[in-house]
Amino acid sequence: MTHGVLLPGVTDVVDPDFARELESLGYGRVWTGELWGTDAFLSLSHVAHHTDDIDLGTAIVNVFSRSPATLAAAAATLNATTGRDVVLGVGASTPKAVEDLHGVDYDRPVRRIHETVELVKAYTSKSDERVDYDGELFDVADFPPLDADIPVYVAALGPASRRATGRVADGWLPHNVPFPRLAEAFEVVADAAREAGRDPDDIAVAPYVPSAVSDDADEARRAVKGHLAYYVGSGEGYRKAVAQSFPDAAEAVAEAWRAGDREDARAAVTDEMVDALGVAGTPEDAREQFRAVAALDAVDDPIVVVPAQADEAMTMRTVRELSPERA
Repeated sequence: MTHGVLLPGVTDVVDPDFARELESLGYGRVWTGELWGTDAFLSLSHVAHHTDDIDLGTAIVNVFSRSPATLAAAAATLNATTGRDVVLGVGASTPKAVEDLHGVDYDRPVRRIHETVELVKAYTSKSDERVDYDGELFDVADFPPLDADIPVYVAALGPASRRATGRVADGWLPHNVPFPRLAEAFEVVADAAREAGRDPDDIAVAPYVPSAVSDDADEARRAVKGHLAYYVGSGEGYRKAVAQSFPDAAEAVAEAWRAGDREDARAAVTDEMVDALGVAGTPEDAREQFRAVAALDAVDDPIVVVPAQADEAMTMRTVRELSPERA
């Protein structure tokens, strides 16, 4: 099994030795997110400079802080300068990140995802036709495509954004969708794809798999609980996704988080939530859990995501024990 890994610490410069180790462990792709402090495309270029052939992906960059043309140019440039396969993972992010950091309105996020993906694909196509697009949010005219091959994946939670994914995207990046519900959730993507005349089998599913490995299983589970508490507590879309399976627990986590009680929020994350939303335990148990997620019919390319709550030792243990050469 060859799978990917999300680089931890999106505000930190990637350690070249760490990047080289990920490649030596057999990971097929490194993904990086972006919030504030580092640039996703420059970080991936840095990774490529210090590795031989590991592929690259953004998971995710938001669709508000760059125009579709800028996203297309960045991904195409990364592809051309590194010679690596590049996946552009995009999403709407959150009002907090978009409005308070970038100073732009968090307006019509689903429509913005739809038009951004369509335009990026047009701009990076190998077509001889110049790009003209008349959308509700973007109106562009008469520019040549970049002759690149850039699959575009979407981090989509709600049904509206999943429908947009099915209509226009090459892949889906689910996060905090309980693994037992992935197939059901993907059917929304698949139905939209069929309505658009597309084959759902052509849409890759690359779920985030929050993962922590330790000889102390409780310590590993505590790290994943902290990860889940942060997302369920601070993001309404994540709370709603988790509430599909755990309505009472998700509300308890969110209520504690809103009250500023971070430890209470972590404590409200149940063991059942950890089992359905992550991988945590001793090396052997965690590998067995990860294999079970990877074997789901709805999953194509699982992504190991080490919680920010893990220390350096747990981070290294996790990426080593769940690497393709061991998983």
